[in-house]
Amino acid sequence: MVEPVPPGAAEDETPDPDERAEPDAKRRRKPKKQRPFWVELPILIVVALVLAFVFQQFLGRVYTIPSGSMETTLHGCTGCYGDKVLVDKITYDFTDPAPGDVVVFKGPETWVGTEASGQRSDNAVVRFFQNIGSVFGLAPPDEDDFVKRIIATGGQTVECCDAQNRVLVDGEPLDEPYIHWEDPADRQQDSFPPVTVPDGYVWVMGDNRNNSCDSRCQGHGGVAGAVPVDNIIGKARVIVLPPGRWGGVSDHDPQARRTVH
Repeated sequence: MVEPVPPGAAEDETPDPDERAEPDAKRRRKPKKQRPFWVELPILIVVALVLAFVFQQFLGRVYTIPSGSMETTLHGCTGCYGDKVLVDKITYDFTDPAPGDVVVFKGPETWVGTEASGQRSDNAVVRFFQNIGSVFGLAPPDEDDFVKRIIATGGQTVECCDAQNRVLVDGEPLDEPYIHWEDPADRQQDSFPPVTVPDGYVWVMGDNRNNSCDSRCQGHGGVAGAVPVDNIIGKARVIVLPPGRWGGVSDHDPQARRTVH
């Protein structure tokens, strides 16, 4: 016996036209057209430059070494391809500058700039590109930036020299294996009287000891040659270029052998 179909049942089983049309619409939808590489390339370059700029402004920055005052630890000379070093800009947010650290710093007002890092052109356009290049380590840094090694910190007294031609800190001779003598026959350092480094300052000197105008001569020497800790930009960590010079920057503590009283 065939049971009667309830009125309206056939209509309920009929597919909804909207439901039937939905798969067809999906099939007809065109896939998004991918942008050609030459269109995306400038975007990728801009993104990379922005990320590099943010990194170098807040975390670390690549500096070109323009002079030979830190030979042979760091290589640099006027007109040559100097070492490019990565400078850690956040380490001193957590620790204090210490003897042996190689640091990049803004020259204080007492420094006369006789050993400026990078001379800027008088041409405004050239100077603009020099400033941009220095941000990415492609040109020497600002002419008021310097790189030296910390020899003594606030409260310590530094002087030169003892009978063995060694710098003294609080009367104790320093261990300085990093010193470079351009003339092996002339290993005599220029002497200077005792200077007590003010609190919040550091005393800095170049590894190329007889070819560096540092705390000994800047500001005519004495306390005026000390550098405020607040002027320190960061600690030199790694030589990144050229490839043949890859490696870490020595932070040998010259005071490590001092006698503890």
